[in-house]
Amino acid sequence: MSSTNNRKKALAEFDINKLYPLKEASSIIKKITNTKFDSTIDLAVRLGVDPKQSNQMVRGVVSLPHGTGKDIKIAVICQANKEDEAKSNGADYFGFNDIIDKIKGGWVDFDVLITSPDCMAKVGPLGKVLGPRGLMPNPKTGTVTFEIGKAIQDVKSGKIDFKVDKFGIVHAGVGKASFTEAQIEENVQELLATIIKLKPSAAKGTYVKTVTMSSTMSPGIKVDCRQIN
Repeated sequence: MSSTNNRKKALAEFDINKLYPLKEASSIIKKITNTKFDSTIDLAVRLGVDPKQSNQMVRGVVSLPHGTGKDIKIAVICQANKEDEAKSNGADYFGFNDIIDKIKGGWVDFDVLITSPDCMAKVGPLGKVLGPRGLMPNPKTGTVTFEIGKAIQDVKSGKIDFKVDKFGIVHAGVGKASFTEAQIEENVQELLATIIKLKPSAAKGTYVKTVTMSSTMSPGIKVDCRQIN
């Protein structure tokens, strides 16, 4: 079936202009997802902040109760005495100068990069490659730490970091189409609760303006955020 037909079929299942309670939106998203692969469920949360102002930046970390459903590739830059810890906890790539040299050459075949504070002097200059892709390790997101094993386990169990973009929107993957409605709903609730806790004191007016849920190639469902604010 063509993507146009899929879209028509999806739009017949719900009203694109209506605001749906989160529980109902989680049910509809499963109905309208028709890809041959296990689609990612995405959330776009538009906030009433001005990201150009440093005191209105919203950035944080959340552990989704049901994980992301995504197979996450983890790279670790560490000293030799931490390599066994990285390996035994399931890092896909680990090392020191060899990994640094590969990244300098443009290699970024991983989703998360973890390092320890004593390696940051060497990791810092990689910002030109890592920064634009959102892969730069950061102490605030738990990816610069001496507890390498714990950091790997946190990421594998569904810990994600998010950041408001220049348009004032937070984008995050909150699960897969194969998740149950309840799992999708609970993951979304956890993310929204975390975003609300991070409301900057400088933000005035309505904080959570719109919440839209979609899956790969599906139209967006508007979630009623009056109950969220």
